[in-house]
Amino acid sequence: MPPTFATTATNLRLSDLAPHTVQSEIRAMTVACDAMNGINLAQGVCDTDPPHPVVDAAINAIRAGHNIYTRADGIAPLREAIAQKLATFNRLAVDPHREILVASGATGAMNSALLALLNPGDECLVLEPFYGYHLTTLRSQRVTPVIVPTPAPHWELDFDRLRSAVTPRTRAIILNSPSNPSGKVFSQSEFEQLAAFAIEHDLFVFTDEMYEYFIYDGAHHLSIAALPGMAERTITISGFSKTFSVTGWRLGYLAADARWLPAITYFHDLTYVCAPAPLQHAAAAGLLALPASFYTNLAVEYQAKRDALCAALTTAGLTPSIPAGAYYVLADVSRIPGDDAKQKARRLLADTGIGAVAGSAFFGANADGVNRGENEIRFCFAKKDAELAEACRRLAAYRL
Repeated sequence: MPPTFATTATNLRLSDLAPHTVQSEIRAMTVACDAMNGINLAQGVCDTDPPHPVVDAAINAIRAGHNIYTRADGIAPLREAIAQKLATFNRLAVDPHREILVASGATGAMNSALLALLNPGDECLVLEPFYGYHLTTLRSQRVTPVIVPTPAPHWELDFDRLRSAVTPRTRAIILNSPSNPSGKVFSQSEFEQLAAFAIEHDLFVFTDEMYEYFIYDGAHHLSIAALPGMAERTITISGFSKTFSVTGWRLGYLAADARWLPAITYFHDLTYVCAPAPLQHAAAAGLLALPASFYTNLAVEYQAKRDALCAALTTAGLTPSIPAGAYYVLADVSRIPGDDAKQKARRLLADTGIGAVAGSAFFGANADGVNRGENEIRFCFAKKDAELAEACRRLAAYRL
């Protein structure tokens, strides 16, 4: 008898995940904004100029032949420079040869760490408003995100609510401070309570600290891994994309206990092989060459950008939630016509040529099934001064 073959209708189909995984609203608005040559305040591309020592070092590294694979965990000079930075800025004592991974962006670091430490069916607590990529990455790995809302405008933590979200399947929590999109910066007291919570429930803590230098109004960045009992359970993630304005370089890193790092590195190797070799040399040069004033000036520069955008939004009647960190602003857009946040964002783009992101990309549903971000839009102020000034002028003049 001739062999029997499965029909294409049975086997040639998308995975179960694919139909529910779509392009992020952040990228969708960037595409829509580019199509009309608008001002993109949607995606955090950070198109300000990179520091010259970093750019020069990248060019020199390419010319010097640093164009082949590196070690899976990154070049030693960069790991050593990261360890020194973690010691002085984050107050973390980390072994550069056993506890640091140079990754293909903070996104690559997070993806690899989750693969190494969580299993399908596990639950991970996510504070709302959240960065959508965190949520989608969890779901792509069959880990269940459990959303815990925090209320505007100060995004205070409700620890009773947090405890009620814990189940026998809860194994981790993701923290993002300073936060994208809210700009929330956790205080010492909040981190102490979060640390006690993580220890009480024996949770991994994944921290996204990408915006650690973008802190305003005299606040200070803190790393929860520096608290007693937290180093062994915390995966500290950051990178160079925002600090050095090189978002397209895809260069990040993580610090983790030596027990976890080999497995995390394996999954990073499996997916990315290694971070871009010449750019690792550039990041190492930047960490070694740039003075402390470079980082403090970032906060001063971006606070001025924040204040300009928030003033324009206030004038437009789009009440902003003033961020304490990062470089995004969530604004109330109730007055803009539209059935939901996506329609409101597209109406704003059509009316002003300014691209921003629907708040629904950062919120979950309430008890009635309605997304809690339908009257919010996120704006990014990591723009060159002239372009941001034009965006502010258009917003301040916006009338319906």
